[in-house]
Amino acid sequence: MQSKPNYITPNGLQRLKERYHHLMNEERPKIVEIVSWAAGNGDRSENGDYIYGRKKMREIDRELSWLARRLKAARVVNPAEIKDRSKIWFGAKVVIADEEDNQRTVILVGEDEADASQGLISWQSPLARALRGGSLGDLRRVRLPSGEKEWEVVEILYP
Repeated sequence: MQSKPNYITPNGLQRLKERYHHLMNEERPKIVEIVSWAAGNGDRSENGDYIYGRKKMREIDRELSWLARRLKAARVVNPAEIKDRSKIWFGAKVVIADEEDNQRTVILVGEDEADASQGLISWQSPLARALRGGSLGDLRRVRLPSGEKEWEVVEILYP
């Protein structure tokens, strides 16, 4: 069974790798040490350190497993290598304006990198899907939970 590709920027891939290595090389060994120490203290049924440690280890192992799957499926797309810079593609930094001329800057990134508060939107989000393939001056209509909204592409930038 082949998983779908996880498109990601080079920076996003680096952050996923750093998180994986941090959990594997720092967090997990600390918890293993605590659990081993707590297990040696006798009765495990009422041993808070042991119970909490095992719970924390399961959480870390679950996240490590998820990260490993995401890293395995990662397909790095470097926005600096995009040839057609006149259109909006993965990795583009786009300045858009709504009907009231309120401007917003967004960058189309992979699902694991998305952070709306930083202007990083998943390339699969409704706004990004509407913008993809657009050119300077295009009007793009987006269906949002709050209703339909129209945006004009004001600027397209690539690193």
